[in-house]
Amino acid sequence: MNVREFDGRVALVTGASRNIGRAIAVSLGEGGASVLVHAHRDAAGAAETARLVEEAGGRAAVALGDLSDPAVPETIVEAALSAFGRLDILVANAAIRPEETIEDLTYEDWRAVMALCLDSVFLLTKAALPALKQSDRAAIVSIGGLTGHSGASGRVHVITAKAALAGLTKALAHDLGPAAITVNCVAPGLIETKRDGEEPKHHATRTNVLGRRGTPEEVAAAVRLLAGPSMRYVTGQTLHVNGGALMV
Repeated sequence: MNVREFDGRVALVTGASRNIGRAIAVSLGEGGASVLVHAHRDAAGAAETARLVEEAGGRAAVALGDLSDPAVPETIVEAALSAFGRLDILVANAAIRPEETIEDLTYEDWRAVMALCLDSVFLLTKAALPALKQSDRAAIVSIGGLTGHSGASGRVHVITAKAALAGLTKALAHDLGPAAITVNCVAPGLIETKRDGEEPKHHATRTNVLGRRGTPEEVAAAVRLLAGPSMRYVTGQTLHVNGGALMV
């Protein structure tokens, strides 16, 4: 891989204050990209990610905002354009993953997950399209999840949203193909990350053929590949990064 394959390119990475989002932002920066680091409210975490992006060889700016608010995705895209003047890569990583039984799940809980995990990807894409259409190498990559394909208990809202991302990926690939914009999804399995609160219960039953958890950097490598110049003939796909837990 050309280690500076993103020279002159600009990426927007949502939910990038830590874990997988941070690893993606840093990997793209290592490739030479300028990165708009988005976080909901973790200004310190976003600033640290920006520092790491610049240390890796890229440029960085930070924008905060609640993407579940329908007005915010457009402002985040505008922040990227204001900072760097263009946009080539959109990485939709921001998500929440609460656990609730169907008996306890309220419509408000359902809508909160859909608003952030699914609706925001649609709104970010709509806001970013004019800029992406100006790029000769535009790419959209969303971050799905293993359970969106395998299922799990206690996460009806999260699993539905993640499964829908795979469908949205295919639909957008059809609509945006004529503009030479590739659209793909990366679906991580069990990844070693820092979490708020207890680990999800279904993780205790997850196994894979490699016998270990993945790292945020391994997910980031898949995103970097799909966003890069060598994968321009790949679109509408979901790339599973799960150690063989699910083989499709």
